[in-house]
Amino acid sequence: MADYREAPLSSLPKTLDPNEYFQVTPETRRSEEDRAALRANLKRQYQVQLNNPHRKALIHDPALIRWEFARANPYTTFRPTMKTSLMGALFGIVPIVGFYFIFKTDRDKKEAQYKAGTVNPKFSSSS
Repeated sequence: MADYREAPLSSLPKTLDPNEYFQVTPETRRSEEDRAALRANLKRQYQVQLNNPHRKALIHDPALIRWEFARANPYTTFRPTMKTSLMGALFGIVPIVGFYFIFKTDRDKKEAQYKAGTVNPKFSSSS
């Protein structure tokens, strides 16, 4: 830990930051270790089931089933938040208003030129 130098464009990892690592209470550290052990045990059990050569049935992983359901039915699991509302406005309303403004100003500019007589309107039926 003494020879570790922080990279110029990245922050110090939590495991190497003395302010974060040494000021953690023993209860917090114990609960983090318990959660890590539980996750490791679940991963190991899943890998054992997945790599079993004598497996005849499907592996039922509840988290994977929930994820697949959410991917297949996005509208039933959608929650409107500030971020999704802003993204909807950004991709739905802003382009329409922007195109309206562009086309309207271009048309008004051409109309003013026609009225001033600086541009001769060309009407051709062949092209």
